[in-house]
Amino acid sequence: MLRSNNAHGTKPLTEENPALSPQDALVAVMIGISASDENIRTSELVSIESIVDHLPVFAGFDKDRLQRVSKTVLDLFEEEDGLDAFFGLVRDALPERLFETAYALACDVAAADGRLGEEELRFLREIRYELAIDRLYAAAIERGARARHLKL
Repeated sequence: MLRSNNAHGTKPLTEENPALSPQDALVAVMIGISASDENIRTSELVSIESIVDHLPVFAGFDKDRLQRVSKTVLDLFEEEDGLDAFFGLVRDALPERLFETAYALACDVAAADGRLGEEELRFLREIRYELAIDRLYAAAIERGARARHLKL
């Protein structure tokens, strides 16, 4: 993967260079869970935008990259081996210390609309597997997301 010395540590995300920054990879995981059921809901998009706007891990993130990262994810999901490529890009871009963060963000986006379909549950299992999230830690992360998204 080509690297440069810009603020994100990677060359700009383009069709010629699909490399992701760590922040891009976190966004990609959130877009991935939202798109996993082939129905990207407004509540999920609002959740992604709120997360990007408020979490310290996204400090300095150029929000103009959201559209490009989203297009990259959706294009990959259309390819035969796109899921493998998706997780390869995410693992290459994310330092291991952010794997649990990626899973937590995915859980928050998945819970944003108040329901988890089988496709989203399957995608969360895939994230756990691909990022080697310990099952006990995953359960705690999932419970936290559920608690944050309960309605009266």
